[in-house]
Amino acid sequence: MKKSEVFSLLDSGEVKAVRLWFTDILGKLKGFSIGLDEVERAFEEGINFDGSSIEGLVRIEESDLTAKPDLDSTYVIPDEEGKRTLIFICDIYYPDGRPVESSPRYVFKQILKESKEMGFEFFVGGELEFFYFPSKENIQIQDTKGYFDVFPYDEYDGISEEIVKTLNRIGIGVEMGHHEASENQHEIDLRYEEALKMADHLQIARYVVKETAREKGAYATFMPKPVFGVNGSGLHLHQSFFSNHKNLFYGKDENYHLSPIAKHYIGGILRYAKEITSITNQWVNSYKRLVPGYEAPAYVSWGRQNRSALIRVPAFKNSSSCRVEYRAPDSGANPYLCFTVMLGAGLKGIEEELIPPEPIEEDIYRMSEERKKSLNIEVLPDSLYAAILATENGKLVKELFGETFFKKYIRNKKAEWENYRIRVTDYEIEKYFSL
Repeated sequence: MKKSEVFSLLDSGEVKAVRLWFTDILGKLKGFSIGLDEVERAFEEGINFDGSSIEGLVRIEESDLTAKPDLDSTYVIPDEEGKRTLIFICDIYYPDGRPVESSPRYVFKQILKESKEMGFEFFVGGELEFFYFPSKENIQIQDTKGYFDVFPYDEYDGISEEIVKTLNRIGIGVEMGHHEASENQHEIDLRYEEALKMADHLQIARYVVKETAREKGAYATFMPKPVFGVNGSGLHLHQSFFSNHKNLFYGKDENYHLSPIAKHYIGGILRYAKEITSITNQWVNSYKRLVPGYEAPAYVSWGRQNRSALIRVPAFKNSSSCRVEYRAPDSGANPYLCFTVMLGAGLKGIEEELIPPEPIEEDIYRMSEERKKSLNIEVLPDSLYAAILATENGKLVKELFGETFFKKYIRNKKAEWENYRIRVTDYEIEKYFSL
């Protein structure tokens, strides 16, 4: 929105609240409300706040920070009574005007800048999966529906329809919403968008999903694997480069109609896949999803129709739709950092002119170990700890994050793993208590 449009909306008397939001190192939305008469000051100089308690942002001796709205990421969310909440996604600065280098949005903007200098406009579309349950305490499977099932129509279908309606109304384009493969699981597909805007959209979309579910008496979760024995929730990300409205991933006379840029991009993500997994799949629970047999990728490979592959090139009808789908990320990922490492790996592939192997169209889950070995198919890390070590021992993520932020991220993830490692679980009680 333009400033004039914002002030016109404020003058209308329809705005009930103004919120300034940003994202911490783990992808959690943070923020605060300001008075309507403070909006002009927010635009001009930003609003100061204490950042020392925000995970991974600054040290306690650097606590004073400033949140400044990005007018390109303004969201107007209506309520049932016709009143509106005005939400601004903010960039975070030190008091002297320097951007905070530990802000995930700032980290992403740095690699976007590098991409643009190389002539690439990065676009992303997201498939956001999640589960509904009766409440936070009542994790019960209630429906008997599967992928794309329409009947029997239930209350969760109505919630998803309301979410789609709200997202479209506030400017977040939704291509479709549908029931996913697991019971109680739904998916919302966000329309292809410039990457920074898509990262912002994902944060707002997750908020709308959870709040709409709450208002309708249900609980929505983006936990990667909330139920044992069924498919988890992914965040499949479709990516491509554009320049002057031309899709740079399309190659008319190339194999698979993929340009050299697209092939190098795929080669980069395959080369660095294990190193970036602790960011695209950042929780202990993420690795309960990345197992064979549940439509989540566990192997480093690519294909066209193969949904067991880590990277898929979906069929497309025209050149503008040519894209690469990365299937590892889950719906609990920090979109800014997830996009950072994907783009960074792809750009490395272009710089180093990495050539991917031939696509694999076989079901890798059913392959023999000998066959996988003959095709040099590697395995993604099988735990958060293994993923952390792969990130820590590599160079790419440290280069993308910068030394300070990189150390904060690794320290935080190691602490999470240690808390999990020493915890006694229900499985252990059930398995060993009688001994």
